Amino acid sequence: MKRIKQTADLKVFISTQDSTCDECGENLGRRAWITLDKDKGALCLSCADLDHLVFFPSGDAALTRRARKHSILAAVVLKWSRARKRYERQGLLVESEALERAEKECLADSESRSRRREREEVRRAELDHEYVRHFAIRVRELFPRCPSKREIDIAEHACLKYSGRVGRSAAAKNLDINVVRMAVIAHIRHAETRYDELLMRGNERWDARAKVEEVVRRVLNKWEAPE
Repeated sequence: MKRIKQTADLKVFISTQDSTCDECGENLGRRAWITLDKDKGALCLSCADLDHLVFFPSGDAALTRRARKHSILAAVVLKWSRARKRYERQGLLVESEALERAEKECLADSESRSRRREREEVRRAELDHEYVRHFAIRVRELFPRCPSKREIDIAEHACLKYSGRVGRSAAAKNLDINVVRMAVIAHIRHAETRYDELLMRGNERWDARAKVEEVVRRVLNKWEAPE
C-alpha cells in the first residue's frame, strides 16, 4: 500500500473535568475523549470524525510502530498528569484493520497475544450486546443492500460507550432513523472513500467531507431499500 505523507500527529485528550462538545452540544461528562479544534473548540470523537478508530494503550513498542505504519489515520491519546504537570501519552487510536495487521506481524511475541486478549476483553465490556444487536437489525432494515455483516461493524462502532458516539445518544436508544442513517454515513465516509487519507494530509474536516460527498451519496443510495 502506498504510504501517506503524514502531517503533525492528531491529538485526542482525556478530559479531567466535565466536558461538552462545542459542535453537537452533547454533555460528555468527565474523562471524555475530545479533540481541540481551532475554530470549534472541544469536539467529541464523533464530531471530529475519529470515532471509528480503536484504542490500544502504550507499552508495546513494536506493536505501536507497526500499527502506526499501517494506519492511514491515527491519533495520539494524551492525559494530563497532575503529579508531573504535563500531558502524558496513553496510547494510540488507529484503524482496526491496521491494528489487526500489526498484531498478526507480532504474533510470535507472547506479550502481544496477551495484550490482544486484554484489548478484546475491554472491548466486550464496553459493548451493550443486546443494544448493538438491535441497532444492527435496524441498520439492515433501512439499508438492506449493504454488504454482509457490515451492519454489525456499523452498530459496534456507533455504540461503544467511551467515545460519545452517535449510537450512545438518547435518540439512538429509540433507533431513530436519522441517527441510524448518520451512523451509516459515517461508516461509508471512513470505509468507502479517501476521507481518512484527506484528513491525514491536513485537510479540514468540512473540506474533506465535501470532496467525498458524491461518493458517500452514491454508496448510500446503493445500500438503501428501493422505493
